[in-house]
Amino acid sequence: MTVERFDSVWDALENSPAEAANMKARSGLMIAIQEAVAGWNLTQTEAAKRLGVTQPRMNDLLRGRIDKFSLDALMILATDAGLTVEWSVAKTAA
Repeated sequence: MTVERFDSVWDALENSPAEAANMKARSGLMIAIQEAVAGWNLTQTEAAKRLGVTQPRMNDLLRGRIDKFSLDALMILATDAGLTVEWSVAKTAA
C-alpha cells in the first residue's frame, strides 16, 4: 500500500496546485478576519455593520463557510477589518 503525504489539506482535496493555492489563501484570510472580529467583542450584527456586510454574510464568515467567499471578497473584508495583507510569490522547487 502506498501512503501519500501532503503539505496541506488543500493539496489533498483540490484537483490542481492552482486550486489548492487559492484555497490556502482564502482560508488564511478567513481565519485572520475571524480572529480580528473576535477581538472586537461585538455582536454579529454590530460586526457586520462595521464591515459593511449583512448579518447572514457575517454568520457565513464566522462559521467558516469558505465556499461562499471569493479571494477578492476576503481581501476587501480583511482590509475593512483593519488588516494589512501581504503576499509572497516564489518559484516552486523543481
